[in-house]
Amino acid sequence: MAATTDIFKNDILKDKVLLCSGGGSGICRAMTEAVVRHGGKAVIISRSLERLEKAAKEMSEATGGVVIPIQADVRKPADVENAVAKTVEKFGKIDYLINGAAGNFLASFQNLSYNAFRTVIEIDLMGTWNLTKAASEYIKASKGSIINVSMTLHYTGTVYQQHAGAAKAGIDALTKHWAVELGPFGVRVNGIAPGPIENTVGMSKLSSTRGGYETIPLGRAGTVTEIAHSTVFLFSEAASYISGHMLVVDGAHWLTNHRPGYPEIVLNPKSSKL
Repeated sequence: MAATTDIFKNDILKDKVLLCSGGGSGICRAMTEAVVRHGGKAVIISRSLERLEKAAKEMSEATGGVVIPIQADVRKPADVENAVAKTVEKFGKIDYLINGAAGNFLASFQNLSYNAFRTVIEIDLMGTWNLTKAASEYIKASKGSIINVSMTLHYTGTVYQQHAGAAKAGIDALTKHWAVELGPFGVRVNGIAPGPIENTVGMSKLSSTRGGYETIPLGRAGTVTEIAHSTVFLFSEAASYISGHMLVVDGAHWLTNHRPGYPEIVLNPKSSKL
């Protein structure tokens, strides 16, 4: 990830403590690294300890900061409560929370199983609720900030994405509800909805459902660094009066998003590349 310190002061997040689900890879790794590059400390959690340990080591070496891996399945309340307890034991507080753990794949309505739909809801939506519930008292104590990672596919009803869209729509709703309920405690709650972001698993999985760059008004995919910029901004004092907002970072793609070949892709899925 390119450094974001050319835009923000190096110490803008000095001594802040971040807990991030899904921080071992992709967009959430970039978000975590951005916080550490700007003076924060971080704990990253996911189910794969091996991947977490590798990511934590690489981020620590790249930034000179502290990144701690803790294995946890966000679907399990006991796991997230343990991760929160270990974070507080290590650092004494939690200032920032990023809910980024997610599962996704392409599946038509006809081919989406009961179990597959439930699994995505459990990881994305329930995982976001579980971790926030477990960390909320510490976030309130620090008058901290929460960022929920969403997406834009449910804005226009993208084909083969109803499971993830339903989960993310729920996360968007939680963002607003929490902004209202946690605001009186000094807590800000916002979301980031990335569009097509290059060199990510999501981009490789989902690009065929969204068309090419010609459907993006800015004419290109985004970068993880641009999501990192948004993260630092929302956590910083520059955003001190912003809460309950979904920040779409997609080059205006959701305004023009369409699926070339629709409705043939729905009516004749065997004729598509998917």
